[in-house]
Amino acid sequence: MDADDDWELLFAWRGGDRGAGERLAARYFGLLTRFFLNKVRNPDDAADMVSETFLGCTAGRDRIADEGSFRSYLFAVAMNKLRGYFRKEAKRRRELGDFEDLCVADALPRSPVSMIARAQEGQLLVRALRRLSLDQQIVLELHFFESLRGPEIAELLSLPAATVYTRIRRGKEQLAGLVHQLAGDPELAASTVIGIDTWARQIRAELDAS
Repeated sequence: MDADDDWELLFAWRGGDRGAGERLAARYFGLLTRFFLNKVRNPDDAADMVSETFLGCTAGRDRIADEGSFRSYLFAVAMNKLRGYFRKEAKRRRELGDFEDLCVADALPRSPVSMIARAQEGQLLVRALRRLSLDQQIVLELHFFESLRGPEIAELLSLPAATVYTRIRRGKEQLAGLVHQLAGDPELAASTVIGIDTWARQIRAELDAS
């Protein structure tokens, strides 16, 4: 089936067709797993949030219309699950402020991806990514890990394309600065920045294999 059939699969799933639900889940399982795995405390939490996202899509049948991009709808549900996770995690320490300004490095001291990435450059890239604000991190992850172009990211996040391009450009600049700040070794920093696409592909391969 084409992506245009996503809505049909969803409505069939809601109507009791488990096979349609399984096909829809298989189509987006990798995207959601990679999205959550770099942002929550452990793989079990990530798996739970993937399941909760799919279940969230089956609720509120009368509240959505069969129009627009299903992938954008799915991602919006996933973002709501992530917001809830961060609110719960931050509650004991402080009141959650502006979601877009929340830095994952402050909220979550450890990341499964930092344990998955094996090369020094990959580890350094993950550490730098986690020090960006969440909105920038998500845009760069979609750009690097999912190989999505600016218009595709704009559609997925319901943002103007110009905003996405600005976040990619500024995010790359900040990422390069953080890599040099964290590396302690100019040669390691330079090789990480120069080969950033290579290290991003390696991290995605590790995530897919985990």
